[in-house]
Amino acid sequence: MSETLSFSAAFLIGLLGSTHCVGMCGGIMGALSYAVPPEQRSPRKLFPLLLCYNIGRIFSYTLAGAIIGATSWFLAGQFPLLGNVLRIFAALMLIAMGLYLANWWSALRHLERAGNTVWKHIQPKLSALMPVTSTWRALLVGTLWGWIPCGLIYSTLTWAATAGNWQQSALIMLCFGLGTLPAVLATGIFLEGFKKLMQLKGVRISAGLLIILFGIWTLPLPGSHNGHAPNAHSEHQQQTNEMMDEPHSMNHDQQPMQHSMDEPATPPQMTETTQPMPNEHHHMMDKTTPQKDNEQPAQ
Repeated sequence: MSETLSFSAAFLIGLLGSTHCVGMCGGIMGALSYAVPPEQRSPRKLFPLLLCYNIGRIFSYTLAGAIIGATSWFLAGQFPLLGNVLRIFAALMLIAMGLYLANWWSALRHLERAGNTVWKHIQPKLSALMPVTSTWRALLVGTLWGWIPCGLIYSTLTWAATAGNWQQSALIMLCFGLGTLPAVLATGIFLEGFKKLMQLKGVRISAGLLIILFGIWTLPLPGSHNGHAPNAHSEHQQQTNEMMDEPHSMNHDQQPMQHSMDEPATPPQMTETTQPMPNEHHHMMDKTTPQKDNEQPAQ
């Protein structure tokens, strides 16, 4: 999958998954809004705090994407089959997320309950920052909020792990977070009409079906697209091959130079066709001719 298509798909998953965010994160956003002192709850003063909540939350998504992207990239170099295994698992997670959004299958709730083990250690730190009286405190609260157990996040993280490198994994999660921003931000400023719209049965089913189709499209089916999701192993192998080929090409280029330096310089030799200069020839004849005349045959 091209990078542009990957980022667009991640944004779309976040946007469609907002039907889940309104139900889960919307309640948290409302609670955080009420955690603001009453004198700061006017729309002009509340909006910067809500924006900082979401900036912190999206930063945590991006950080998680970078971590899982680097980990999967390293493991793909050690285990060549891991790239396809991750793609298949990511596709199944997206399909399960679509079924969850449509209220057809709620198996992801068990995964969210498993994440509560980590959340129990984070929640006390979040409570210690209440009430939220400044933007920097809202930013910290949002950063902690980004680690809340969520099946939608886990599904997208699994898909981001199939990217070719940690930078692309981080950008996928960034685009996903931006896709969730409109719905979550709207719930924070008490747009009840928007919340009711996102909770309509038809909207949830439509969003669920689209994510299911995207999950099927992500599967590395033989004889077709062979996996539209990025392949971490192929990218890793390509970079490894380039690193191995570079010293070879350098040694090949340096070999003639080294060979010429090792061999001592030899003076040019005269060939049989080389003739002496005319003056030198006559001078040599003058020296040798008298000798021949004075020679006497041996008695």
